[in-house]
Amino acid sequence: TAGWLFAARALSPISSVVDRVDKISISSLDLRVDEGNGKDELAHLAHTFNLMLERLETAFEMQKDFISNASHELRTPLTAIRGQLEVLLMKDRSEQEYREATAGVLDDMRKLNRMLDRLLLMAHASSEGAREGFREVRLDEILWQAREEIIKHDRDYSVTIALDENITDIENLTIHGDEQLLMSAVTNIMDNGCKYSPDRSVRVFLTHDAKNIYVSFTDNGPGIAEDEIERIFESFYRSKSTASVKGHGIGLSLAKKIIDIHNGTINLSSRHGEGTTIALAFPAKGIDQATVRS
Repeated sequence: TAGWLFAARALSPISSVVDRVDKISISSLDLRVDEGNGKDELAHLAHTFNLMLERLETAFEMQKDFISNASHELRTPLTAIRGQLEVLLMKDRSEQEYREATAGVLDDMRKLNRMLDRLLLMAHASSEGAREGFREVRLDEILWQAREEIIKHDRDYSVTIALDENITDIENLTIHGDEQLLMSAVTNIMDNGCKYSPDRSVRVFLTHDAKNIYVSFTDNGPGIAEDEIERIFESFYRSKSTASVKGHGIGLSLAKKIIDIHNGTINLSSRHGEGTTIALAFPAKGIDQATVRS
C-alpha cells in the first residue's frame, strides 16, 4: 500500500502535465504547463515545453497576421481591376477610352503580379529547402545586375555603386548563397531607397574585412522615426513618413528573410528627415559561418 501511495505521489506531477497538454490546441496556444518547483528534471521538461509553446504561439500569430495582410493587399488591385472593367462595360466607349481603361487594368495586373512574385519568394525564403540551391556567388556582380534591373524598371532612378579601394581580390567578394534570392533582396533595398528619396537616388558601398563582406545602401529619404525602426522589417508594415508613396510593405521584410538564411545580418540606421542607411554583412566564402555568427 505504501509503495502504491509513493508511486501515485511521484507520478502526480506527470499526470498533471499530461492533462494540461491534452487541453492545449491550436486555439489555446496561450496555455502553459505548470513548472512546479522549477528545479527537478520534470520542471526542466515543463519549462522546455513552455518555451516551445511560446515559439509556436508567435509563429501562428505571425502566420495569421501575414495571411490577413496578404489578403487585404491582394484584394485592393483585384477590386480596382473589377471596378474598371465594370465601368467599361456599362456603355459603349470610344477607342481611346478602351485603350486608357485597358492600360489601367494592365498596370494593376503588373502590380498584382509583382506582389505575388514577392510573396512566393518570401515563402521560398522561409522554407526548409531554401539553402539547397546555394553556390558560390559574387556580391559585386549581384549589385551591378540589381542596379541594371532597377534602372530598367524606372529611368528616373539613380544607383551609385562604390567599391572600397582596398579591394584587390575578387575572391574576397564571394559568398555561398542563392543568386535569385540575393538579387531580390538587393533589388528591394535599392528600390526602397530610390522610391523614397526626393532625387530618386541611393548610394551603395561595398567593402570587406578578414571575415565578412559589407554592403551599405544610403538614401536621401524622409527617414524613419525611432519608434518605428524596430517594426520596419515586419511584413506589410509601412512607416508613417512613407504612407503617401505607393507600396505594400513587403520589400524589406523579404530582404531580411533572405539575409537571415544566408547567415547574414541586416541593420537600419535612420533619423527622421535625414535619410536612411541599410547595412548588410555576410560571412565571406571559406569562413566558418557558425563561428562568424557567434
